[in-house]
Amino acid sequence: MKFTDKVVIVTGGANGIGKEIATMYAENGANVVLADIDIEAGKSVKENILQNGGNVEFVLTDVSKEESVQQLFSHVHDKFSKVDILINNAGKSIFKPFFEMSLNEWDDVLSTNLRSVFLCSKEAARVMRKGGTGGSIVNIASTRAMMSEPNSEAYAASKGGMVAITHALAATLGEYGITVNAISPGWIETGEYDDLREKDHKQHFSGRVGKPADIARACLYLTSPENNFVTGTNLVVDGGMTRKMLYEE
Repeated sequence: MKFTDKVVIVTGGANGIGKEIATMYAENGANVVLADIDIEAGKSVKENILQNGGNVEFVLTDVSKEESVQQLFSHVHDKFSKVDILINNAGKSIFKPFFEMSLNEWDDVLSTNLRSVFLCSKEAARVMRKGGTGGSIVNIASTRAMMSEPNSEAYAASKGGMVAITHALAATLGEYGITVNAISPGWIETGEYDDLREKDHKQHFSGRVGKPADIARACLYLTSPENNFVTGTNLVVDGGMTRKMLYEE
């Protein structure tokens, strides 16, 4: 799947899964725009992609703020005159005791993870609709939209909302040739993979913990033009963990 000359915006593209997504699109010929609030990490990813012959630029963006998002898309439209693909990857988590979580902390997680999908998707769809050639939006949700540990209320709510807005947007934007899908990663190790224990890998049906590249490849699949029959779905990429039955022995 080649993406030569496609314009791809990756929010939260400076670290972790977003970094791998941005890198893989660049390796496949896309013009990649990293939108992130982390300046130093964003510049580092940009430099690495450029050194490997990719086309990329970094745009400082706070995806929870409407003005910042509008500035991002105005910049991209002025430079490229189009947006082909949007990956809504930016996110944050706060795991703390439920009775201690403040309203500000709740709002911060929901704004970064969910409000950003609304803001960025609206701006991207406006450009895609105007261009008349359609496009693709992918929302990076989580298996925590469907299953939980204690004290994860804000994160779970935000990711559940991302899955729900995905099929709503697919219904709204389909007439413009825009596909909208979600990916729900399970355990994706963004740290030292070699430090994982054997039992970490064995608890997955796949026999291993996931890697950022697993999610990046899923993005490429969902945004490839020949796969435009796939829309409104939530692709779970978790090594089978959400299908695993657990019993105390």
